[in-house]
Amino acid sequence: MTGHPESNYPAFNAMAARLRALGHHVENPAENPEPPCKSWLGYMRMAIAQLVTCDAVALLPGWGSSKGAVIEAQLARALHLSIYEAESLASEGVHA
Repeated sequence: MTGHPESNYPAFNAMAARLRALGHHVENPAENPEPPCKSWLGYMRMAIAQLVTCDAVALLPGWGSSKGAVIEAQLARALHLSIYEAESLASEGVHA
């Protein structure tokens, strides 16, 4: 999200809408309130707390260049969560 125009919220919100239309429950970091500590660390603390409640993770295009997304993907692998490329998940109608 960091470094993208509008923190990449439009892409997060558009994908969340597509996945919800397919019946997925979505934890969308773009919908989170600002954390008390308005820093990268504050946002990551909130994101990781959400991630551990999930069964799967859907990664947006370009996620590999995001420090936070790389950490989230590593954690998801360590927790044996299913990991999907969000675009293929949304276009194929796959249910996680």
